[in-house]
This record gives sequence, structure tokens and C-alpha cells, in this order.
Amino acid sequence: MKNNSLENLTRGILRENPTFVMMLGMCPTLGVTTSALNGLGMGLATLLVLMISNMLISGVKNYIPDVVRIPCYIVIIASCVTVIEMLMAAYLPELYAALGIFIPLIVVNCIILGRAEAFAAHNNIWQSLLDAIGMGLGFTLSLTILGLVRELLGSYAAFGYPLAGEEATPLLLFIMPPGAFLALAGLMLIFNKLRGQKS
Repeated sequence: MKNNSLENLTRGILRENPTFVMMLGMCPTLGVTTSALNGLGMGLATLLVLMISNMLISGVKNYIPDVVRIPCYIVIIASCVTVIEMLMAAYLPELYAALGIFIPLIVVNCIILGRAEAFAAHNNIWQSLLDAIGMGLGFTLSLTILGLVRELLGSYAAFGYPLAGEEATPLLLFIMPPGAFLALAGLMLIFNKLRGQKS
């Protein structure tokens, strides 16, 4: 049981990382990672939604008719996202403004619905929570790393703190949309190379 719990917790961080391995959630991954703080904020918001929705879906799965399970899951996920969005608007207005439309789009993030259908609908609440934490941490880490790389290269800063003087000329490409693809491709290459060496 302990090994199974540990596997459920760690699976999403390395072996089945949502971004670098499974290539899920590409819309927020490419859209909000212009800085490390944006990536971290989006990842944590998704982690919270994953945790709450996985536990709720796991708890009510036996009471939902099979023919309407997907619409019911979406209603549960949308309710969680609405609560998180309202809390962010109230307590983190700058981050809320920076993430913009990508917060409500968490509802249709394939990571959330995918984990609900593939895991929470077939496992108990505790294991579903561990799976959500692992997947959420993997997504948060990948978005934060991608945001950090883009911020370092695109503005010579890290988490909003400048690392070079005003005379430095950053590679502005990396804070623009094409830079997101280039940085993601490079990080996927490095991540999967390191992952292949460990396995």
C-alpha cells in the first residue's frame, strides 16, 4: 500500500509529467509562462483545482450515472475553478490580472478532466488526492521552470528581479510566443534525456 501511494504521488512529477512527457495543458503552458511567477501561479491554481476536484469526484463517483459522468465531472471542476478564481481576484489581484483568461480555462484543461476520468473515477479519495498532488506538482514545476528559462533569456531576470544592468540586451524572442515553443522544445529534450538515463 505504501509503495502504491508513493507511486501515485511521484508518477506525475517525473514518469508521467503532464507537460514534458504527456504534453497536456499546452495552452496555459505556452500562454502564461512569460515569467517564473506567472508559471508558478498558474501551476498552483491548477494544483488546487486538481486536488479538490479529484477528491470530490472520487467521493461521488458511485452516485453519478455512467451516461452523464463527464458533464457531472465538468460541473464539479467548473465549480472548483470558480472558487479558486474568486479567491485569486480577492487576494492576489496582480497575479489574477497577469493570468487573465487562462484561469477560467482551467475548466477545460485536459489534465484536470483526464485525471478525473482515468484515476479519481476508479480509486478512493486518499489515492486520488495523492495522484492530484503528484500531477499538480509536476505541472507546477514544469511551468515554473519554463517561465524561469523564458524570463532569464528574454529579460535577464528571475522571479521579477533583474540580474543584469540596463545596458544588457536580452533575447526578446523568448518572452514572445515563438520563444515559448523554442524554450519548451529545449526543456522537453533535456527532461526526457535525463529521464531516459534514470530508467
